[in-house]
Amino acid sequence: MVIKMLPEDLAFTLFLPSKKALGCGLSLNPKENLAGEKANDTYAILIRVLGFSVVPRTIYLADLQYGKEIVYDSISGFNLYILKDLDGMLVVNRVALEHVDLKLKNIIAYVMNEVIMDSKFEESMQPNYEKEGN
Repeated sequence: MVIKMLPEDLAFTLFLPSKKALGCGLSLNPKENLAGEKANDTYAILIRVLGFSVVPRTIYLADLQYGKEIVYDSISGFNLYILKDLDGMLVVNRVALEHVDLKLKNIIAYVMNEVIMDSKFEESMQPNYEKEGN
């Protein structure tokens, strides 16, 4: 669904959260949350996550040098620190990726077990607990 939001004729690299990461990091289950009254909120959250996790260029694991970190700006301007570790795994913002180099036309997708987001967005997604007695 997220990939359908991008134009097919431009090159992008996506660092997408797995379903498990969406559930843990955002308390989001796209199948359940895309129906009914939660659909608009879910789309808004997914678009915001897409802004943090998409780079407007292709990044192939094979093109990266071992141990050399590179920094790219996502389409929202959020810094992504990308490293090919000594074991050959891709690490983005200190998170090792689950699946690498999934190619879909001009789009390269990577799946990770965390959600990439800035601290303000992360804070806005946390439950708002009120203190008892207030």
